[in-house]
Amino acid sequence: MERFAVVVGAGSFRSADGDAIRFPHRWTPEGVTVEAGFTGAHLLHLAAAGCVLNDVYREAGELGIRIHGVRVSAEGGFDTQTWISRGITYQVELSSPASAEELALLLNRVDDVAEIPRAIRAGTTVRRS
Repeated sequence: MERFAVVVGAGSFRSADGDAIRFPHRWTPEGVTVEAGFTGAHLLHLAAAGCVLNDVYREAGELGIRIHGVRVSAEGGFDTQTWISRGITYQVELSSPASAEELALLLNRVDDVAEIPRAIRAGTTVRRS
């Protein structure tokens, strides 16, 4: 089973890779970097990873936690006969002066509220109109 991996980074975890794509970002002055192929599988995983990164900044602000950098890696596989997803896993790396307990609280909160992962977990329909 082929794996489709993506990495998004912001702050001190922005990618230095010359092939990384750079986007403006409302919570970081330097923007975000994206390392991903341009396939449907990569884009699905990028949506989840990007949402988690955004929500780390949003929820950290709500909790008063200072963030210096975030890197979210997401990957998953597909049944290549049916293209049914085998699931998405993601990891978050943080640079922050906050305590381990505060960061655990933040990441648990993000996992609960991140909109794209929630939508994928719940399932949805996609129709051509």
